[in-house]
Amino acid sequence: MLCNVCKQNEAKVHLTKIVGDKMQKVDLCEDCSKEKGVDDPTNFSLTDVLLGKVAEEVAELTEAEPAEASVKCPTCGYTQADFKKAGRFGCSDCYTTFGEGLEPMLKTMHKGIKHTGKVPAALQQSRAEAQKIKQLQKRLDKAVAEENFEEAAQLRDEIKRMK
Repeated sequence: MLCNVCKQNEAKVHLTKIVGDKMQKVDLCEDCSKEKGVDDPTNFSLTDVLLGKVAEEVAELTEAEPAEASVKCPTCGYTQADFKKAGRFGCSDCYTTFGEGLEPMLKTMHKGIKHTGKVPAALQQSRAEAQKIKQLQKRLDKAVAEENFEEAAQLRDEIKRMK
């Protein structure tokens, strides 16, 4: 197997990066791997190798979609490649600029696409209780509307106990 960079020497270093359901493979000879810093584990970053010159050549081989280098944030000048390399945006306007491709990336990095933040345990418990009271009140209103007074009395008593 030939090196993906120089296409002359036999590949001795084989790197694989899997993100979601996409896989990228990079095969490097000893010289190219040293040039890219793969032989020094303290200075090696697979992302740097894949996002550098090798990524463009590997994209052709693996039929991966090429990075959009033409889109730049008008405020800070960040590109999508900069975001992928750094793992964060340069400014708040980047979210608007790169909004289309952001959702799939966030889904792979986080549990969801909506920021929920953290809630203190005591506040979380009181919120849960308030939510339960609200649900009981809805059930109580429905029982009264349906003239199911026995169930309505039980729900009323349960609401009083919770308050």
